[in-house]
Amino acid sequence: MNAPVVELEPVTTDAAWRGDELSRRAEWIHHLDPVQIAELESLGARFVAEDPDLRFVQASDYPLHACTEAVKAWGRDVDRGRGFVLVRGLRTELYSDALSSAIYYILGLHMGEPMGQNRMGDLLDHVYATSDKTMDDPTALSAKIRDKLPFHSDSSDVVALMCLRGGKAGGASCLVSGAQIYNEILARRPDLAPLLLEPFHFDWKRQDHNAPANTYASPIISITGGVLSMYAGSLYIFTAQEYPEVPRLTPQQIEVLNLFEEITYEPGMAIEMDFRPGDIQWLSNYAALHSRTEFVDFPEPQRRRHLLRLWLKRNGDRPVADGFGKNAVVQDRATLSEATHPDERVNFKVRIAAVPRMIS
Repeated sequence: MNAPVVELEPVTTDAAWRGDELSRRAEWIHHLDPVQIAELESLGARFVAEDPDLRFVQASDYPLHACTEAVKAWGRDVDRGRGFVLVRGLRTELYSDALSSAIYYILGLHMGEPMGQNRMGDLLDHVYATSDKTMDDPTALSAKIRDKLPFHSDSSDVVALMCLRGGKAGGASCLVSGAQIYNEILARRPDLAPLLLEPFHFDWKRQDHNAPANTYASPIISITGGVLSMYAGSLYIFTAQEYPEVPRLTPQQIEVLNLFEEITYEPGMAIEMDFRPGDIQWLSNYAALHSRTEFVDFPEPQRRRHLLRLWLKRNGDRPVADGFGKNAVVQDRATLSEATHPDERVNFKVRIAAVPRMIS
């Protein structure tokens, strides 16, 4: 079956970048100044003392002043700029994990609406290895292993990571521009590029073992209001083929997926950054794909690599087609319940959310 004829144009905005060029510049790093740090530390301490329920606390409960313009600038970068920003300067070596979590959650509230990250309803999740499994194991959960991760998109408008502690070695965060991948496909194989606008089935069970269905469907590319967005993860498209109810990929679809992967991993496409304790990365899931290199942990549990993760819904300036990505099937805070089963106790409080759930 021939692909429909679609007039596609390359992306020429800041969203199309190469990692080897961007890494030579530093405008994607925001250094907090002493006044901003003091404000966040004060608000975080109040948050810990008041111990609010994460489902209901609002940004207006912890208003920003010194950080207001910075947060607006981060939002512009995420929505309409390069798609990400790294915030640096928090003194987490002086904080408890609860205080670090509180500061992070407050900033998250000002950047968007927190979303549930799993069927347990966690709003503040942990990237902390509890297993020696590899990505070849279908039971492996990417946030709980040390293996390298393939480039992929998460299930929200914005995914944010905060580094509490780095590993002994490795574990670099890698980002690649979705718009630049698209530009390369369009330049090399304009006949295949329109296929990216068609729905693909993604393996939901592989991403969340408690998912209510085996798969969900989304195009890889959305072009809405002149803005290109990307939702990708070829691994989960290919593993979805293991379910008999999923339509078989056509040879052309397999060809464009393979080309997508080839371009993604070409030298110079991605930018690689080593997280320092206190770093926060805000990333548009529709602007860039992310991955992580393999890492080695310290043997002591309290020294192991530990990141905090937020999924946010943005009320920003980035139009996205209805049903694009996995956003439509992820819970927002308003729909979360206290617990759906006695064994599914949800960690809503910062004082207990600082402890990772020990699942493998």
